[in-house]
Amino acid sequence: MTERYGAIAGDDQPSAGQAVLHPSRSQWCDVAAAARADGFDQLIDLTAVDYLTYGADRGLPEGVEPERFEVIASLLSHERRERLRMRVQVPVGDPSLPTLFDLWPGSESLEREVYDMFGIAFEDHPDLSRILMPEDWSGHPLRKDYDAGQIPVQFKAASNVR
Repeated sequence: MTERYGAIAGDDQPSAGQAVLHPSRSQWCDVAAAARADGFDQLIDLTAVDYLTYGADRGLPEGVEPERFEVIASLLSHERRERLRMRVQVPVGDPSLPTLFDLWPGSESLEREVYDMFGIAFEDHPDLSRILMPEDWSGHPLRKDYDAGQIPVQFKAASNVR
């Protein structure tokens, strides 16, 4: 797998039946383009993880330096019925990656969600604006250092008396 895409591959044992690649940020678009050319015609998910308080082993192969954030893209080849996962480390000091929009236009809303919730920007994205939170919202709610607020939840049949 490493030879085909030029990225560090995960262990020989696939994760849940999926091959896993660990490209660097500079390899992100090249590896994605190679996967697209190799028949991975659908981006089925793109998300992020904040490892700020995570203490366990993250399963990174030798040569991959852990960073606070990780962006994960899951790809699907319909023809071969295979899945491929790309995991890229993103530092807190420069939380950004190039967009995958040119390869998979469906990544547009997924990248906006990662930007909105984690503050990871996607360079050259056609509309990198908030998608879930109001435009004037301060912060990124899925960051582990985001101060969780006390917003009262009102249930349909509940009274407001405390």
